[in-house]
Amino acid sequence: MIQWILNLPPLASAHGGALDDLTFYVHVLMAALFVGWGVYFVIALVRFRAARNPQANPDGVKNHYSTYVEVGVIIAEAVLLLGFSVPLWALRVDDFPDPANATVVRVVAQQFAWNIHYPGPDGKFGPTSPALVDGQSNPVGLDRKDPAAADDIVTVNQLHLPVNKPAIIHVSSLDVIHSFGLQEMRVKQDVIPGLSTPLWFVPTVTTDEMRGRRGDPEWTYEISCAQLCGLGHYRMRGFLTVDTPEQYQAWLDAEGKKLQEGGGEDDVWG
Repeated sequence: MIQWILNLPPLASAHGGALDDLTFYVHVLMAALFVGWGVYFVIALVRFRAARNPQANPDGVKNHYSTYVEVGVIIAEAVLLLGFSVPLWALRVDDFPDPANATVVRVVAQQFAWNIHYPGPDGKFGPTSPALVDGQSNPVGLDRKDPAAADDIVTVNQLHLPVNKPAIIHVSSLDVIHSFGLQEMRVKQDVIPGLSTPLWFVPTVTTDEMRGRRGDPEWTYEISCAQLCGLGHYRMRGFLTVDTPEQYQAWLDAEGKKLQEGGGEDDVWG
């Protein structure tokens, strides 16, 4: 109901409901203030018009109604901030899932693409180096000569995650500020050059399920850049596929097979 009232995208993450609730409460408060101050403005125009008050009254207002209203607004905002916003923020920041029980992925943004880096079957990310970064052939700077990097999977604009399992995404940038956004997951994180910033969420609706709900067999989750990052900003679109555990493992196996058969980085970077 809240998604319909606020015209929000369909919800597909475990934490998104709490964010939607908070957004709704903020809108309720803003609507009350808008209507209240609008009514007051009209009353003031009518009651204190020049025809009714030909001479100024130096005494001013004697009651304290405005003070009561201001105190009420302060209390409402304090409840929203301390009762909802701060606990929700603390949960996202402090209660990170155990990486051993999560899908851990690196996302490297560049003008104008999302480079996705998976650790491979060994569960270890291969080392990366700025000296190895090449915007076309090796945007994540992966050292393929290191044994830990031999099975790493790198894709461009294609992120796969299993459903109902925590996903930890480490975002970084090759060039300018970007913003990693997944609207249905209620996720948005600025990507700052020189920093690796972690975020996490639990996807709860597979891509196939969402396609059925929307009645569109071609629909997919879209990774958007929510920060103006250059002339090609409009085309910086990636895609998230939320799989069942079986589908996710099959995708990993297929990517690993392509990596082995490719014998080089051209097939890996796409």
